[in-house]
Amino acid sequence: MKKIVFLIALSLTILSCSKVKKGEFLITGEAKGLPNGKMISLKTQNDMGIVLNVDSVKVQDGKFEFKGKVKEPSMFALYIKDIQQPVPFIMESGEIVVKVDKDSIWKSKISGTDSNDSFQEFNDKSNSIQKRLVEYQNKNIQKLMEAQQKKDNMAIESLKSGYVKIQKELDDYMNVYPEQNTNSYISLLLVERLFNSQDFDFKKVKKTFENLDVELKNTVKGKAIATKLKAIEKNMKNPAAAEKLNTLNLAPEFSAKNPEGKTITLKESLGKVTIIDFWASWCAPCRKENPNVVALYNEFHSKGLNIIGVSLDDDAAKWKEAIAKDKLTWNQVSNLKGFEDPIAKMYDIQQIPTTFILNSKGNIVAKDLRGAELKAKVQELLAQ
Repeated sequence: MKKIVFLIALSLTILSCSKVKKGEFLITGEAKGLPNGKMISLKTQNDMGIVLNVDSVKVQDGKFEFKGKVKEPSMFALYIKDIQQPVPFIMESGEIVVKVDKDSIWKSKISGTDSNDSFQEFNDKSNSIQKRLVEYQNKNIQKLMEAQQKKDNMAIESLKSGYVKIQKELDDYMNVYPEQNTNSYISLLLVERLFNSQDFDFKKVKKTFENLDVELKNTVKGKAIATKLKAIEKNMKNPAAAEKLNTLNLAPEFSAKNPEGKTITLKESLGKVTIIDFWASWCAPCRKENPNVVALYNEFHSKGLNIIGVSLDDDAAKWKEAIAKDKLTWNQVSNLKGFEDPIAKMYDIQQIPTTFILNSKGNIVAKDLRGAELKAKVQELLAQ
């Protein structure tokens, strides 16, 4: 009996020590090495993908704090002034602890609530695989280019198979995660990611989503996914309507300035096959996809593949830095207006990355293809 009383007393003590009530959040941050007065902003994105500033505080003695109210879990990020990469986390009720690594932001640690503990574990695992993927590419990119010049198909396929093997490990981990973690907000994000998968399986995605906890499905993001699934199911019953959604015929002409300030037009960027790639330096999925696009461009540019990137950045320096870091050698343009970019509005861009594939006549023949499916489409169009 004494043991039971002790446990109850301990539980009450723990609850009484909590600094937040239900529906409230408290972010306590540790930012060693950052000077006093350094500004840190709390931001999120609305359903149009536009970044919104929620609050800002200054670092004091290597620490910072945010507090407020929250209705349901959603993705937020901390932005440190003059540092390009944000620190993403899951905003939810509770005490969230952030330890910022100012030298390697991606090494920053998030903890304190169930979702963020899981998020940190997920990031550690996926980042370790992603690191191996990048290391493999950097180690073998020169060998691949030499093999392509020599037309050594055996070497080309061998080098590619190593990359594909690691990529598959990452994809498998992300695909299985929602099935094994039905109460995790991360699972919602990964189900959403499946819509852009090269081997999108409607029945599997629908089943995975339906197996998630009811609370997750009733969030804003959960309801958006449910709406998207219903729209796809409806279009599957009407192939003509589905085709109309995916192709827009003649691609609207546009022009904007490249990083050097020169005006570039879509017309002058056209090849036998052209990819219009809407992206941004701050878009993590875009940056992760860039190595695949670089490999595709290196393989098929000499045969007629052109790409024009349209960035939804609003910071010229970060845009240019990302182009250089990701080794994007094709035409790049931006009006530096984020989702207010007139080209993005012209093409009704709701999220990024978004890509359009054009044939030699400038007609849009496909949208948002990835991986093997994109490569197959490029090869098909080049052969025409």
